[in-house]
Amino acid sequence: MMILRNNSIEKMKYKVLIFGLMALALSCQPKSEYDKLKARELASGKVVEDLFLDLRFGMDRKEFFGTCWEHNKKGVLTNGAHYLQVEYKPEVPSGKDVRMNFYPQFEDNHLYFMPVEFQYTSWFPNNEEFTNDKLLVDVLGLLKDWYGEGFLEVTNKNKTVRAFVRIDGNRWIRVFVKDMTTVRVEMLDLRIKDISDMTKKSNEA
Repeated sequence: MMILRNNSIEKMKYKVLIFGLMALALSCQPKSEYDKLKARELASGKVVEDLFLDLRFGMDRKEFFGTCWEHNKKGVLTNGAHYLQVEYKPEVPSGKDVRMNFYPQFEDNHLYFMPVEFQYTSWFPNNEEFTNDKLLVDVLGLLKDWYGEGFLEVTNKNKTVRAFVRIDGNRWIRVFVKDMTTVRVEMLDLRIKDISDMTKKSNEA
């Protein structure tokens, strides 16, 4: 019995040692440029709430609908035939007609996440003038006009997926090709949630 108990203790010590070494190895891995950027911006204490068209993080549903209604009366925004229900037609660098649809998510009645999707209105298959790559260039050009330069290209380990990220204090923006017709932009208030929380929520849905 004593030998078995000693073996159990030794196994437990071994497991603790292994977990400790794994944690140490992970902590010693060099941080990516994205990790450094995110840590630096969060540590800055800077608060950025502006999004676009007078919309901002922190506004409640009543403010959001009121702002959209004012733009609607001026013909700037319409109700789109899209699951992101509000539609806007911005001017992009190429001059092509682009449809921009958006609709936010709220936490405790405060806007914290704004998904946006862009599409060429004249897209049709096999037309080289309206590919998602060209749409990505147009969307990035529009966003750089709105928010300035500084979008960082990030990829997965296999470099099969890429996105462009900009972080200003708490305002996190990611741009990526969603499918053959769509470029998606996600704007998140890092004071409320991290993107890992959003990904986990999406996977559980």
